[in-house]
Amino acid sequence: MAKIQSWEVSDTFWEKVEPLIPPVEREPSKTYKRKAGGGRKPMPPRRIFEAILYVLRTGCQWKALPKERFGSPSAIHTHFMRWMRAGFFVGLWRAGLAEYDEMEGIAWSWQSIDGALVKAPLALEAVGRNPTDRGKKRKQATFINGRPWGPAINRRDRSKPA
Repeated sequence: MAKIQSWEVSDTFWEKVEPLIPPVEREPSKTYKRKAGGGRKPMPPRRIFEAILYVLRTGCQWKALPKERFGSPSAIHTHFMRWMRAGFFVGLWRAGLAEYDEMEGIAWSWQSIDGALVKAPLALEAVGRNPTDRGKKRKQATFINGRPWGPAINRRDRSKPA
């Protein structure tokens, strides 16, 4: 059996994901020049989902998606935003939790969350100053006549003859 990449979707996983994908709907308030179904054929939802998984697994930017494999990165991002607004990813998360709860069982009574989002109060004393914080260069240098640049020769006083 061939090994699949971490962003590729197996057929069994796709069977569970496909019903959750929101259908494309036209806005009834807009007027369209073309009939429904006209124009370029839509991108397959499986390829869109694989592209989203590719971004999540590799951490690459949307514009860095391999165009040869997934198509237009901006189109993928548009589909991602539309699916997110439709609640697709929340539904996928809930379906995954329900399936895991059915298979293994989640001990909901034993779940707890702990965390702290504050700076360590003694960190500055123990570590010292930030080595990259060297101060502003403008404050360090002394400038001629108060300007950051000046002529190399003394200026002539215009009130006196040359």
